[in-house]
Order: sequence, then C-alpha cells, then structure tokens
Amino acid sequence: MLKDKFTDIFVPVDDFCKESGDLIASLRLPGGEKKSRNRKTGLCDSEVIAILLMFHHGHFTNFKHYYLHFVAANCGDLFPGLLSYNRFVELQRRVAIPLMLFLKTRCMGRSRGINFIDSTHIKACHIKREKQNRVFRGFAEKGHGTMGWFFGFKLHLIINDKGELLSYYLTKGNVDDRNTRAITAMTKNIFGYLIGDKGYISKALSELLFNDGIQLLTKVRRNMKGQSMTATEKILLRKRALIECVNDELKNICKLEHTRHRSVDGFLLNLAASLGAYCFFPKKPSLNIEFVEDNQLSLAIA
Repeated sequence: MLKDKFTDIFVPVDDFCKESGDLIASLRLPGGEKKSRNRKTGLCDSEVIAILLMFHHGHFTNFKHYYLHFVAANCGDLFPGLLSYNRFVELQRRVAIPLMLFLKTRCMGRSRGINFIDSTHIKACHIKREKQNRVFRGFAEKGHGTMGWFFGFKLHLIINDKGELLSYYLTKGNVDDRNTRAITAMTKNIFGYLIGDKGYISKALSELLFNDGIQLLTKVRRNMKGQSMTATEKILLRKRALIECVNDELKNICKLEHTRHRSVDGFLLNLAASLGAYCFFPKKPSLNIEFVEDNQLSLAIA
C-alpha cells in the first residue's frame, strides 16, 4: 500500500518537473551568473521530492529511520539509483525551488466563496532556550498565542470549505495576525466570505477586504456590540473549527513542527514538504455544502 502511494505522488511531480524544466533551470542560475557544479546523481528531482513528500504522510516520525529501513530496504525497485543517506541529505537542497513551485502551481485549491483563515505557531525551540538558539538567530522571534509564549514563526493559512489549501504565508512569531502585507498577499485569488477568529477583528482590515470583494466574518468580543448576521453567516461562523482540524493534521500527521532543524534551508524544505504532503491526502476535513438556486446554502459536516 505504501509503495502504491509513491506512484501516486511521483507521477504528478515528475510531469511537473518535465514541463517546468526550463523555468527551474533559469531560477537556479539567474542571469547565467557564476555557474556551480551540477554533478549528475542517481536520483532525479522528482524522485527526491516524492521521497520527501512520502515521509510526511504520517507513517514515520524519524527521517533517517524512514530512509534506511523503508526506502532503502524495500523500495529499491522503485528507485534504482538510490543514494546513501548522507548523500541524500546533501542532495535534497537542490529540490527546494521545484518543490516550492510545485506546491504553488499544482497543490493549491480554488476559492468557492467560503474561506477560512487562521495562523498557527511553529516553534523553533523551547522558549527557555531561545537565547541559545543559533540556527534561527535573526529569523525567529518570540511571540504569544492562545497556548502561551513561544519562540519561532507563524504560519498563516487560508483554506476553502473542502479543506484545500488556498494560500499560505510565513512570518516571524511576533507578527500580528492582522498584518496588512500578509493578508493582502494571501487574498489575491479569494472572494466571498473569509471566516476568522477574534484575532482578526479590525475595522481597517474589514474595509480593506470589502474593497476587494471579500466579507470578513468574526465573532465579537464581550465589550463590543453584536453585529447583524444572516442565518447562513451564523452557521458559517460556527464552522470555523474546520481550519483548526487542518492545523492539527499538519502538525500531528505531516510533522510540520519539530525542533531538530540544523539550518534555515532545512526548515523551509520541511515546511514545503509538509504542506505538499497534506495536499495529497485523499480525505481532508471538509463541509458538505450545496449551492441552491436562490444562493442559499445547505450545510452539514462531512
């Protein structure tokens, strides 16, 4: 069963790498400046990406154990040119650009008018060891969320009602959820409702999104006046927990967060592979929504 999933992942990745070969090559060597050694290896880019994505499907927790005792031991027929573990770790940096492009162009879903937004923290290390961390010095920052203080980053996500990723944005841990730059970049292809938690309450943000054809829905705080909503909007607001389920799967199944990173490049590669692996899940948290002729919605949890 696991070997069959390799095929399901490899085929679309390989098609993308073949179609976008010239673009990937131009990004690796911008302007033809300072060519670096490009030694031929036993694994092509699509094979390396498939191995990385398969690790984040939740069957394994340690990448070295996964590579040595599953890939090398059982998948030699799928990867004839398999490399040693140390060489593979060195080689995986080469696929950062094609993996990012594949995630952006082939894995993102399409907005259907009902969208959910949220942010989740990614810890770089324990908060007590923030002063000792050298890998993310100058990159990660101390932030505060519903679970307390943390040192690391924030991953901002927008999903549709089918649980598909629409856009994502990575910021330092001390960046506010209502950051205009992040919201503007994430909502370029979004329309309709955007449902968030109380952390997105902002009159300026609501007006900014409204000018782009997006209606922001949030609950109100105790010291605020209640806002008039239709029955459909009240139901949609109660379904905001959908994106919390997506965050939970990304962290507990796709291994989005761990504190063993030895470089910033490895952290970004792990982030892209986690998001890409989630997009290959056959079943995602979703709502069962039917659009009726009079623009009313019939909702139920799927």
